[in-house]
Amino acid sequence: MLVIGIAGGTGSGKTTVVNKILQQLNAEGVNVLSQDNYYLDNQHLTLAEREKLNYDHPKSIDFTLLKGHIQKLKKGESIEQPLYSFVTHSRTGDHITVEPKNVLIVEGILVLTDKELLKDFDLKVFVHADSDERLIRRIKRDTQERGRDLEEVLHRYQTTLKPMHNEFIEPSKNEADIIIPNMRHNTVAIDFLTTVIDNSLKQR
Repeated sequence: MLVIGIAGGTGSGKTTVVNKILQQLNAEGVNVLSQDNYYLDNQHLTLAEREKLNYDHPKSIDFTLLKGHIQKLKKGESIEQPLYSFVTHSRTGDHITVEPKNVLIVEGILVLTDKELLKDFDLKVFVHADSDERLIRRIKRDTQERGRDLEEVLHRYQTTLKPMHNEFIEPSKNEADIIIPNMRHNTVAIDFLTTVIDNSLKQR
């Protein structure tokens, strides 16, 4: 199994990159695990308390569960991936059964920050985007998909997202084997990445 870690700041376009890769590869042979489903479950806290938590710090992620699931898939075992709700800031209680495939993509803002998780990746990718562009995308996503208001999004960006990006996410770029500049036309980078993946699969 080829395991690929794809990181980048919030709103950098990681999902777009993953989708473009899936379009060029045989998607039936690829699994995608999103870090978003591996936030720690804090149902013991009230909603108001959960809303105040820092979700951009590595300590917010259940890396133990994520690494365990990757190991199981590499051994040919299926997993029960949890589902997370950004509306309630907690796991939904539902799961998705994931069967092992030839390629596993693990994507999320913090997936290149954990030293032990890095050992599981055969290829590490960082998607880079301008900070203004990332903020615009974050505003659109959080207001349209996650029920946030503009003032809340901007406050969280200034007090949490930006400092956490500078402290943890941007430095993790140094761990990447490939850095993709996520401009409007990044077809060359995507083509290169899919070729690397395809060649790696053929050699296995």
